Amino acid sequence: MSTVTGTGTWKLHRGGGTPATPGTWPLRDRLALAAGLFAPFLASLALVPFRASVSHTNAALVLVVVVVAVAALGSRTAGAVAALSAGAWFDFFLTRPYETFGITSSTDIATAVLLLAVGLIVSQLAARARRLEVITVTDAAHLARIHRVAALDADTVVDEVRRELTELLGLDACRFEYGTLLGQPPRLRDDGSVTVGRRTWDVDAEGWPEGRIELRVHGNTRYLGRFMLTPGPGPVPPLQARLVAATLADQTGAALDTSGPAT
Repeated sequence: MSTVTGTGTWKLHRGGGTPATPGTWPLRDRLALAAGLFAPFLASLALVPFRASVSHTNAALVLVVVVVAVAALGSRTAGAVAALSAGAWFDFFLTRPYETFGITSSTDIATAVLLLAVGLIVSQLAARARRLEVITVTDAAHLARIHRVAALDADTVVDEVRRELTELLGLDACRFEYGTLLGQPPRLRDDGSVTVGRRTWDVDAEGWPEGRIELRVHGNTRYLGRFMLTPGPGPVPPLQARLVAATLADQTGAALDTSGPAT
């Protein structure tokens, strides 16, 4: 899963430029998937003593609540698994003939089908709502960073942006070099992409390239310096975070440009 922080939702993991392992699921996603499998089973089992008195419609609604809870706390996949599990255990425990995967009543068949359909739809909506909530919080955090830096002057902007970049991109280190362009390190560009030499590096699939990465700073079209970024061992920041980093570099250039050439 994604690791949700105050700065973004990061899904791909790095390890010194090693590609992320597609089959690796974070603990929260694995727990949510387990809940999707077993929570409907336990809820259906709890309803067994009352299946003679509780209508099938009400029992199905209870299971829909379970599906929504799993989807809201977990992921879209976990919600879909919960919906399938709810439909199966509703059939097994709560419809005649009991404790078989077979339904004789057309009404019960319709209820089971609706339970499955509603569970799948609601799980998608719950997962989408959760994602939108994360995006809203993330955008607010990024906007706050940009506003803080915009209010700084040339005497303080470099140190503050260094701190912001370190937190935003999960860096081990970040330093600023005035007016130097030694070597050809990988480069984080204004559009959030990363290049190594003349080749575009697929940072989302391959992780950060080896070594330090430069983020250039310009003021009124002239080159002023660059931030040298040392990636940390954590997850690769998403495109949104990389675009914010480029914006912070632009603001640094605007602040430094007003103070004249650096010494």
